[in-house]
Amino acid sequence: MGRPAGRKNRPKPGGVTADLFAEPIPVGARAASAPSTDAPRLTHADPADWPVHPDWQPLLARFWAGSTGQALLAQLRARLAAGAVIYPPQPLRALTHLAPAAVRVLILGQDPYHGPGQAEGLAFSVAPGVKIPPSLRNIFKELRRDLGYSEPAQGSLMAWADHGVLLLNTSLTVEDGQAGSHASLGWQALTDEIVCEVSRKSKACVSLLWGAHAQAKAQAIVQTAARHGHAAHVLCANHPSPLSALRAPTPFMGCGHFGQAQAWLQAQGLDWCWPELDAPAR
Repeated sequence: MGRPAGRKNRPKPGGVTADLFAEPIPVGARAASAPSTDAPRLTHADPADWPVHPDWQPLLARFWAGSTGQALLAQLRARLAAGAVIYPPQPLRALTHLAPAAVRVLILGQDPYHGPGQAEGLAFSVAPGVKIPPSLRNIFKELRRDLGYSEPAQGSLMAWADHGVLLLNTSLTVEDGQAGSHASLGWQALTDEIVCEVSRKSKACVSLLWGAHAQAKAQAIVQTAARHGHAAHVLCANHPSPLSALRAPTPFMGCGHFGQAQAWLQAQGLDWCWPELDAPAR
C-alpha cells in the first residue's frame, strides 16, 4: 500500500499505506507476531490459490518456477509455520482486475498496511467500513485540491482498479504491526517484472511513484516502454504519509499527479478520467 525516505541518504522501508514506520527486522531474527484479531490474513503460501488475470499467468509461472520465487515462497511458509500473522490474504489481488495491456495508471507504493483488517491487496485501499488511514486521507485531499472531487466517505479504491488503475506495492506482504517486515523477502524482484510487463504491453501508461522505493523503478519503466515503442509518463512525489506528505523537495500535497495523469492520457487520444469513488459523508 511505499514509504518516504528516512534519514538523509538512507531510505528506511516502511508500510506503503501505513503511517508508522519502523526499521525492518531480519526475518530469521523476528519472533512470531501475535494475532491481533480474527481479521483476514494469509493462511498459506501457494500461488495456485492467488487468482490473477490470465494475461499475467506466463510471467508469474516463470517467476514462481525460478530460484527467487521459490525462495520467497519458502520464507513465507517458514514465517507462517512460526505463527506469524501476515497480510493481506491475497497478495496478488491487484492483478485480478486488469490485464497488463489495460493498465492506464500505475500507482506504486511500498508495502501493505500492517494493521488488522486494513490491507486488502490493493495499494492504499481499504475495504468499505474500515477507517480511512491518514495516508489515504491525504490522497483524497490531494484529489480534491487537484480536480475538485469530493472526499469519499469510504476507503475502497476498487472503482479505480476497475478503471485501469493498477494499485501495486513494491512488497506485497507484511507482518502484523511490523512495517517493512517483508521488504527483503524478494517481492521487489516480482514487482520489477510486473511494472516492466505493463511497460511492454500497455501502449500508454502513467506511473505515479510515491516514495523512494517506488521511484527506484522509474528507469526500468521508461526504458522498457521505449524499447517497445510505447508511451510512458512517470511522475514522482513523496509518500502521502503525514510523515512526508509536505516534505521538500517533492511533497505529495500539491503534486498535482491526478490532473497531470488525466491530461496526459487524454493527450494520447484516450477518453479517460478518474472515476468518482462515492458521495461525501454527511
